[in-house]
Amino acid sequence: MPQFQTVQPIAAPSGLALRFIFVSAAVYCVAGVLALALIQFVPSTAVPGQVVFPKAFWFTSLLLALNSFLLQQSVHCVRRERQQKFRRSLIGALAAGAVFVAFQSYGIKCLVDNQLPDETQTGANAFIAIMVALHVMHLSLALMFLIWVTLSALADRYDHEYFWGVRVCAWFWHGLGIVWMCILMIFVIATEMP
Repeated sequence: MPQFQTVQPIAAPSGLALRFIFVSAAVYCVAGVLALALIQFVPSTAVPGQVVFPKAFWFTSLLLALNSFLLQQSVHCVRRERQQKFRRSLIGALAAGAVFVAFQSYGIKCLVDNQLPDETQTGANAFIAIMVALHVMHLSLALMFLIWVTLSALADRYDHEYFWGVRVCAWFWHGLGIVWMCILMIFVIATEMP
């Protein structure tokens, strides 16, 4: 006679998972509203057909450096059991990350404004816009990772013995900072081209 396995009911999401969903939605809504406000109220200087470095990218470069600093500080603080400063660093990094995504979105819009319709598949503007868009997509993933780590920190899940998630999150953002520096070098090369 065959034996049947009982099917376990699907467990309801934990409190942390629900908080993650709601906080992620809130952070992305704030970033989206800020991006829309920038696009609507801050005029972009479009020079169709030319590669123009959006001024928003200078600000985002500073935000990315600030984010890396705050995440490295959070790793340092959790290793020394400075929980308050650790949590403040993570919250600051989360805020900087959300503002970063908003300003990057505005910068991409500025790049697209410079694109000529005949060169949508070729040209330096199209290449750079795609590179920046891919970078923003990876940063959106990194922002979700940072949200999870921040919520876990607020739930007292990290201490001096267990902080692997914080370290990985920091290195992920450091890596994206290195990629952003490479994209900036592509900008320098593209703006030097005739």
